[in-house]
Amino acid sequence: MPLFLESRLIVLATIFKQNREGKLAQGQDAGVYAIETSGLTKSFGKVKAVVGLDLKVEEGALYALLGPNGAGKTTTINLLTTLIGPDKGMAKVAGYDVVKQPGMVRRSIGVTFQEVSLDRNLTGRSLLDIHGRLYQLPQKEIKKRIEQLVELVELQEVLDRPVKTYSGGMKRRLELARGLLTEPSILFLDEPTVGLDPHNRENIWAYLQELRSRGNLTIMLTTHYLDEAEKLADKVGIIDEGKLVVEGSPASLIASLGTDIIKLTGSGDLARFKEALRQQEWIAAFRVASERIKQDGSSIEGASAPVSAPRGVESPETAGKSEETALSEAVEATTTASDMAVEPGGITEILINLTSEAGRSVKPLVDLAEHNGFEVADVSLQRPTLNEVFFKYTGRRLRD
Repeated sequence: MPLFLESRLIVLATIFKQNREGKLAQGQDAGVYAIETSGLTKSFGKVKAVVGLDLKVEEGALYALLGPNGAGKTTTINLLTTLIGPDKGMAKVAGYDVVKQPGMVRRSIGVTFQEVSLDRNLTGRSLLDIHGRLYQLPQKEIKKRIEQLVELVELQEVLDRPVKTYSGGMKRRLELARGLLTEPSILFLDEPTVGLDPHNRENIWAYLQELRSRGNLTIMLTTHYLDEAEKLADKVGIIDEGKLVVEGSPASLIASLGTDIIKLTGSGDLARFKEALRQQEWIAAFRVASERIKQDGSSIEGASAPVSAPRGVESPETAGKSEETALSEAVEATTTASDMAVEPGGITEILINLTSEAGRSVKPLVDLAEHNGFEVADVSLQRPTLNEVFFKYTGRRLRD
């Protein structure tokens, strides 16, 4: 990292610390969570956007709030940033009640919204200056902070150009600088990197990681880039239909899915091989890919092949049924759908999830396939990701 940028980050860390101490002196509760909610609820007519939400985000953490479209993520951000009021429940941000002390909440936070909200005709400098004035910061202080922040987000060369001439990445970085201008202890980012190229995404997260490590900055993030959340978040909460359905560190949530997934690609007697898979205690679940690939590389349209239910895991389709019955039905459906979809001589992909006791049983799996009339052409290991966790708890149906 360049020496000048290193020195700027140290200055910012000192500013954040001083700001934090000043807020405690103004009556902020000591030893509280950065963000805390209990029974937080918000409806819009008949639509229940947030339902009984309970959250606790520790100071200095990066918390990723994930969910499908319409799950309640943006409504939650709007509630926590005092843009709308809750129907019931409690929420505290930086130790302040969002209903009783909204002014103190706003002085403690920075926000970048899902949609870019910048005056296109203003220059970057003018936009930041107006923002500082709205927060009643001294003009000398505003000027100082603008210089620090534009260097941090590398906008020095375009600062005096109209915002309408900025690229998408520049606008996002300007919004980030605006959010940090008031020295917040908590930063809310509602899909901050949507539409950015990988280079700009990496740069923005590098800045934020540095600020967190040096200034104890707490971040609440919403994103549809699950790899982003998996890599950066200390804790993840998945929300669906306004309810928090699961919460934990990315590593613990991924570990809950089981071991690595082995993908076999090959051809032969698929029905016989699947019957053999069902007989093995060391195989937790398997799925035949719904798209079949011919020898010439073209795809074959076919019915979707459901996942055979992992042992001990209940899904909406298996609720209320015994494990043996549910697994039997799932396997039968898989066999029927996938066998009908495969052309003779076609190539099939099978994803196999092993039990924890099995380890990476690649050779026994290949032997099992070949002893049951299925010739394996390729084998690969796939580590479960946050994507699989997301789909497990929210399903795969399209959302508005």
